[in-house]
Amino acid sequence: MNIQQQQEVQLLQALSKKAWYARIPKYTALSGPGWLQGAMTLGGGSAVTSLTIGAVFGYEFLWVQPIAMLIGCIMLFALSHQTLHSQKSPFESMKKHVNPGLAWAWAIAAFASSIIWGFAHYPLSAGMLEEIIVVSTGFSIDQDNPLGRDLYLLLLAVIVWAGCAFTAWKYGAQVDGGNGKHNAVRIFETGIKILSGLIVIAFAWVVISASLNGKVNWTAVLAGYIPSSLPQTPQGVTTMMAALGSAVGINMTFIYGYTLLHKKWTPAHVELSRYDIGLGLVIQYILVTSLISIAAAGAFFGSDMDIQGKLSPTQAGKMFMSAGLDEVTSRLIFACGILGMAVGSLVMHMLCCGSAAAAMFGWQEGSLKYKLALLAPTPAVLGVFVWSTMGAYVVLPTSAICGFLLPIAYIGWALLHNNKEYLGDARPEGLKRYVFNAAMLLCIITVLSSVAYSTYVQLR
Repeated sequence: MNIQQQQEVQLLQALSKKAWYARIPKYTALSGPGWLQGAMTLGGGSAVTSLTIGAVFGYEFLWVQPIAMLIGCIMLFALSHQTLHSQKSPFESMKKHVNPGLAWAWAIAAFASSIIWGFAHYPLSAGMLEEIIVVSTGFSIDQDNPLGRDLYLLLLAVIVWAGCAFTAWKYGAQVDGGNGKHNAVRIFETGIKILSGLIVIAFAWVVISASLNGKVNWTAVLAGYIPSSLPQTPQGVTTMMAALGSAVGINMTFIYGYTLLHKKWTPAHVELSRYDIGLGLVIQYILVTSLISIAAAGAFFGSDMDIQGKLSPTQAGKMFMSAGLDEVTSRLIFACGILGMAVGSLVMHMLCCGSAAAAMFGWQEGSLKYKLALLAPTPAVLGVFVWSTMGAYVVLPTSAICGFLLPIAYIGWALLHNNKEYLGDARPEGLKRYVFNAAMLLCIITVLSSVAYSTYVQLR
C-alpha cells in the first residue's frame, strides 16, 4: 500500500465516525466503480425499455425498473464485499470455489454480449448524432439516397467508435496500477460522473417541458411506483424481462469486480463501495429511466399515435415534438441524453471485453493483449448496415442465454458469500449473515420467478 492509499484509508476511518449524510460529499469525490456501472447499464437497452414502459403501459409499471435495480444492487454489495476482502479476480474465485464451467460460461457470456449489444449501440449513437446535426445545423443526407445515408451513418459510427476506443485504451493503459499511475482511471471516472449528470439534466428538461405542457399526471406517477399488477401479455412480460436484464446485465456483473481492483481498493473501502453503488448506479439509473418513462407516458400513452414498432429513440424524439414539445427539447436535448447513454455504455463494453479476455486467457491487465481485447467490439460499427436484419436473430438468443445465466451467477455469488475457505474471517456471521443471505435468496427467487413467468407467458 503506497502513501496515497494509506492517506485514503485514514480519511475513510475518520469519515466512518461522522453521520451518514456528512460522508456523502467526500464519498462522492472518492467514488468511481459504481459510476462506471451506471454508465454501462444506462445504454440503449435501458432507453428503449423505459420508452416502452411509459408509452405502452403509462405509469402502471414505473415500479419495475427501481425494483430490478435494487435486486441487482444487493448482489453487487455481495460481490464488492467478496472482492475487496479477498483481493482476488472474481473469475478465478468463481472457478476455484464454485464451478469452473460456470466461471467460463459467465466470462464468455459477458464477452459475447458486450460485442453483440454493440451492434445495436453504434446505430443508436450514429442516429442520435445525426439527429443532433440535423437540428443544430440543418444538414442531412437525402432519404432518397439510401447508400449515401448508410455510408454517412457509418462515418458517424466510426467517429463514436474512435472516441470510445481512445477513452478505453487510455484507461486500459493504466489499470494495472504500475508505479502508482492512476490518472487515466481518475480522469475517466470524473468524465463519467460529468456525463451522468448531463444525462439526468437532459431528461429532466424533457419531463419539465412535458409537465409545463400539461402532459404529466403526477398523481398517477406516484401511484405507478407502488406495485399493484403484473403484465399479462407476452409484450408486457418481454418488457418486464428487458427491464430486469438491462438493470444489471451479465456483463455488468463481470466487469464490476475488476473495476474495484483497478482502483486498488481494500477491505477498508467496503462502506465506500456501497455508497459508490448507491450514488453512481442506483440513483442515476432510477432517475434516468423514470424520467424517460414519465415523459413517454405523458406524451404517448392513451393517444391515437401508432407507437407499435416506433419506439426507437430517433422516432420517439419526433413523436415528442408532434405531442406538443418544442423541437429543441424533443429532438436536440433528448438526442443528447440518449447519445450520452450509448457512448458511456460502449466504452464499458470495451472494458468488459478486455477484462473478460484477460481473465480467461491469463493476460496481464494493462498489457498489449489486454488493450487489443478492448477493441473486440469494433466490428459492431457495421451495425448501421446489418442490425435491422440480424437483430431479430441474435437479440432473443442472447437475451435468453444471459437471462438464464444471471440467476446462476447470483447463486454463485451467494455460495461464495458463505464460503469460509474463500472469505475467511471476512465471511459475515451471526444476524448479519442471516439477513444478507435472506436478501440474496429473495433476489435469486425474484429473478428465477421472472424467468419462469416469462417462459410460461410466452409458451401458453
